[in-house]
Amino acid sequence: MIEESLSLIEARFAELEAKSMDPALHADAKAAALFMKEYRSLAPVAEKIAAWRALEREAKETELLAQTESDAELSALALSEHRILCERAEEMLREIRMMLVEKDPNDDKNIIVELRAGAGGEEAALFAAVLYRMYCMYATATGLRTARLSANETELGGFREITFSVEGDRAFSKLKFESGVHRVQRVPVTESQGRIQTSTVTVAVLPEVDEVEIEIDPADIVMESCKSSGAGGQHINKTESAVRLTHKPTGIVVECQEERSQFKNRDKAMKMLRAKLYDIKRREQDEQIAGARRAQVGTGDRSERIRTYNYPQNRVTDHRIGLTLYKLDKLLDGDMAELLDALSAAELAQKMQNET
Repeated sequence: MIEESLSLIEARFAELEAKSMDPALHADAKAAALFMKEYRSLAPVAEKIAAWRALEREAKETELLAQTESDAELSALALSEHRILCERAEEMLREIRMMLVEKDPNDDKNIIVELRAGAGGEEAALFAAVLYRMYCMYATATGLRTARLSANETELGGFREITFSVEGDRAFSKLKFESGVHRVQRVPVTESQGRIQTSTVTVAVLPEVDEVEIEIDPADIVMESCKSSGAGGQHINKTESAVRLTHKPTGIVVECQEERSQFKNRDKAMKMLRAKLYDIKRREQDEQIAGARRAQVGTGDRSERIRTYNYPQNRVTDHRIGLTLYKLDKLLDGDMAELLDALSAAELAQKMQNET
């Protein structure tokens, strides 16, 4: 079974390498982009398989030497070397199996994150601001870059909704598990009686996609210019440089207001629109996947309650994997590695179980 899979990968990679020499390939930009995407995804696996086969050959050679060598000492040395090579080959094969586990094709992409205040009124909006700060601090700590795209602020400094981009190495793979409903339990700043309130914020993590992946007919878009919205202060835009795009076939509306240039706002709004259209397409495909493969660490459905942040106990609980940490203060300061690593490990374990 595994040998058949490895042979297919080797044959396909050899085919791609041969095709890469064809000048006609680069005449079609879309075809070239898709080709390079597949080539880059297969190259690391093909290289690892080649290294594993070399180890296997070397192991067989030392085994043969151990069996045919008349000198007892040299035979023993060859046998010892054979065992070491076999162990290395087994370890490398395990690594290859992990590489062959179905990967999320979006893992290497930049993302667009949407935070929306849910139940809880002003308190939910304030917690949306807390989550925005948490993600920005995590991004800074891990070498990612964030940029606000649009925001609807409240008088107390919260966000009814905020959209921002996260760019950098494997941004989607690091934050893809954040999609869902985040629940907070704490005493609101607006509460005079000291009572704990439960509020929610909805998070959506959308992979940013290229034009070749999602084509949009310009005739399907209605563009409007408008003034930026917000509670006031430096983010208010006095000119109509903010851009609102409406996609007529789906009714999706996106808005970008953070740049002073209308052209830049339109460019970012188009990225947001492509991400939303891709998200719809991806969800439709997910509906066709068996329940076992959707399980992973949650479906990413925005209606799914995924995490609870309890301030009085300094506790955060991720309900998908049953993990509780008593370090809420550190988490909210961007120290998310332990939680995100646990989610990634759970997803990998589930996928490997599905493969067996």
